[in-house]
Amino acid sequence: MTAKEIRKEFLKFFESKHHKVIPRASLVPQEDPTTLFTGSGMQPMIPYLLGEEYAGGHKRLVDSQPVFRAVDVEEIGDSEHLTNFEMLGNWSLGDYFKKEQIPWMAEFLFDCIKLDPQKVYVTCYIGNEKLGIPRDDEAIELWKTEYQKRGIEAKVVELGAAENGDKLGMQGGRIFLYDGQENWWSRGGDEAGTPIGDPCGPDSEMFYDFGEQYHDEKQWGKAHPASDSPRFFEIGNNVFMGYQKKSDSQFVKLKAPNIDQGAGLERLAAASLNDPDVYKTDLLWPIIEKLEKITGKSYDQEKKAHQVVADHIKSAYWLAVDGVVPSNTGQGYVLRRLIRRALRFGHELGINSELVKQIAPVVKDIYGADYPEMEANYQTVLDVLNREERIFRQTLRKGLKTLEKMVEQNKSSSGEYVVSGDKILFPMYDTYGFPTELTLEEAYVRGWSVEKNWQEKFDRKMAEQRQRSKTATKGTFKGGLGGSTEQHKKYHTATHLMYQALRDVLGDHVIQRGSNITEERLRFDFSHPAKVTPEELAEVENIVNNQINQDLVVTWKEYPTDVAVNQKKALGQFGDRYGETVKVYSMQAEDADKPFSFEICGGPHVDNTKSLHQDGKKFKIVKEESSSAGIRRIKAKLL
Repeated sequence: MTAKEIRKEFLKFFESKHHKVIPRASLVPQEDPTTLFTGSGMQPMIPYLLGEEYAGGHKRLVDSQPVFRAVDVEEIGDSEHLTNFEMLGNWSLGDYFKKEQIPWMAEFLFDCIKLDPQKVYVTCYIGNEKLGIPRDDEAIELWKTEYQKRGIEAKVVELGAAENGDKLGMQGGRIFLYDGQENWWSRGGDEAGTPIGDPCGPDSEMFYDFGEQYHDEKQWGKAHPASDSPRFFEIGNNVFMGYQKKSDSQFVKLKAPNIDQGAGLERLAAASLNDPDVYKTDLLWPIIEKLEKITGKSYDQEKKAHQVVADHIKSAYWLAVDGVVPSNTGQGYVLRRLIRRALRFGHELGINSELVKQIAPVVKDIYGADYPEMEANYQTVLDVLNREERIFRQTLRKGLKTLEKMVEQNKSSSGEYVVSGDKILFPMYDTYGFPTELTLEEAYVRGWSVEKNWQEKFDRKMAEQRQRSKTATKGTFKGGLGGSTEQHKKYHTATHLMYQALRDVLGDHVIQRGSNITEERLRFDFSHPAKVTPEELAEVENIVNNQINQDLVVTWKEYPTDVAVNQKKALGQFGDRYGETVKVYSMQAEDADKPFSFEICGGPHVDNTKSLHQDGKKFKIVKEESSSAGIRRIKAKLL
């Protein structure tokens, strides 16, 4: 089956089991300040797994969630890794548990999408005697029953640590028991890493076996499902969230346990094809075919370059759909890296112009029918990605000149031209966006020496950069808030007023593209093609201050999302994805027919606008500048 067919079948299957099909979450997290991107199917669901009620009171949920993992950018260039992929998930919020979940997954895998049960192996939790947590016999027996229904005697093999499997191997097993390093779920890892007070529990993973030809015993030891060998693909994981950690030595059973199941769509499609190369699935292969047609070079000839371009352009498209624009910080920095790395490898294939223009339509066609926003926002995405391509192609030309100067300035005392890791390789990559491969290629062509240790220093600098990227949004809340003090609330309220004022002055094309609010000021990014004139800024200031003086009452109400967006015309941030209901904040004078500001937002805000002028303060725009191409940035204060 194709990936599209598998996705459709999965949603239909669990809908038949009385699950509510829910919309995907944005790739830019709305409620999680600890990460730049939605990196797992579970991530948007954590509040509900921790006890928050889902809208409408639904207890059974199912979805297909696109995710993005920036940490895998440098790994792209093999048949397994992807930065952007989909997770098929089903959840029980205190409803059903193992005796329903395992038979359903067996039915879906073996009967619905027709995977050969002889090629599927499962793992279960071996238990922890010290903590009084028994081995997961219920899951073991349920799986044995499912295999027996299909004529397979499922032998149970106890391995414990994965390292034991490297020594002992398969031993004719079908169900393999591992310790908490492999088969325990919590937000902190194994049993010891589980935060006190958190729900947690054993899991049962499903693996597809592509065959002995993909395993090298000299490299990976003996074969077993949890080995590092490419022979086995993890295609799904059933998490049985049945415990709560009370102390370092005490785990108690939850009265209402949860189920969280995640299955990789591209991996399921690869298993259906019986080929471990995920790039041959229908979510990527059309891009590969287009690249082959453009370049005249086959996938097998230049596999890594094809994989990088296909993955990165697809991922860049997804991020742009969810409102990310290239920049030098945060999510925008990652998008910029994706585009530029794709262009670099496109150059290797011989594509020296209009890469985005040729590949983006293919991505639209792959996803448009299942994710309408991929087609609806096509022109905006194309504009964003094309602009970055033009900028970078100019960077390539300028970069060669910059590289010459840097090498000249950093030549050794003996006059030798040396390319160092920290003084040339990293600055050229990080500051000027110049690919390391091009720097090294130039060094080779020109006969420059390369420092023996270009790589160690460069890797260290890159590790520091990755850490900065991971923590770039720490301490921010929904809507760009850096806290929830009274001053934060005032600036958050002022942001809503300014957003509407900008639209009144500049036009309805103004769309919020990001915000950041501290106790000292507000910062607001928005779409606008030109510098905002001083006269326009003064008019925006006057409108905001006039509205503040009218003592607008600030209230909120929940609406069905369709009603809020399409009927009530509530403003939202471009790229936001919402559930069935949304909270809409209204700012309206008591004698007015309609609110001045009517915007989808999670809050918090002040109760009335008059408090913004407390102590004689006025709203003042202190700076207007370019944030990135087509995006302006305003900073404002209450002075």
